[in-house]
Amino acid sequence: MNSLIPVDVAALARTRARHPEAIAEAAARRVRRELLRADGRLMIVAADHPARGSLGVGRDPLAMANRADLLERLCLALSRPGVDGVLASADVLDDLLLLGVLDGKVVMGSMNRGGLAGASFEMDDRFTGYRPEDLERLGFDAGKLLLRVDHDDPGSLRTLHSAARVVDAMAERRLPVFVEPFLTGRDGTGPPRNDLSADAVTRSIAIASGLGGTSAYTWLKIPVTENPDDMARVMEASTLPAVLLGGDVGGDAAYEKWRGALQLPTVQGLVVGRALLYPPDGDVTAAVDTAVGLL
Repeated sequence: MNSLIPVDVAALARTRARHPEAIAEAAARRVRRELLRADGRLMIVAADHPARGSLGVGRDPLAMANRADLLERLCLALSRPGVDGVLASADVLDDLLLLGVLDGKVVMGSMNRGGLAGASFEMDDRFTGYRPEDLERLGFDAGKLLLRVDHDDPGSLRTLHSAARVVDAMAERRLPVFVEPFLTGRDGTGPPRNDLSADAVTRSIAIASGLGGTSAYTWLKIPVTENPDDMARVMEASTLPAVLLGGDVGGDAAYEKWRGALQLPTVQGLVVGRALLYPPDGDVTAAVDTAVGLL
């Protein structure tokens, strides 16, 4: 059953307007924890999609557009046993700090949101979100970057170069950075499509693993391949620790895909957003608890 506690949007707006320093103060007093729990597993709820203009879930193009509803779903997910933390952009994490729900949680900041969904410059995914120095200043625990590579789009080279420098900057601060790689292409009739074939995901892992001057603090955030049976071969491409991402379709099919891949030696956990926050049956609690149970 869902037990959404209403978020007082007016109170958040008043605090932001009258006491903007309250966000930094909340970050400073936040109780921190180790990245991994005792069993070495990691369960993160993701909510960084809106900052890239990606608001859709399933057939609803604006499912994530209501911020109070999104925050209520996040607060419920974070309250469930076994949920380790959250990945989000600054606006969402600032709200969660003010709501006081991030104590003892892993806080992961989303770093590049410049490749807006549907834009002609979507592959030029510049770092318009958190900088490494922001994550360090706020006492957050990790960062995440999206790395889509389109061999026919020069914007991908700019993204690769800036991503490598961010990997270096995060390593200098001894902060983990989760790299989410895809090989992506356009067919001329629609938006870019991520290639989830085994060969494409393998190549994307190889590219992401080699970014920067050290991989000591690099993690991978990897999709399950079109054929889940290919995952064992695909994950042989790197020794870096990895988590599985979710996508926007949940339900039993998603759980089954994750179940097998979670048994692979480099896979440490899940970073899933829409599939858990907006499940097909609307039951956030059941969706989150089922995902935690896979770990």
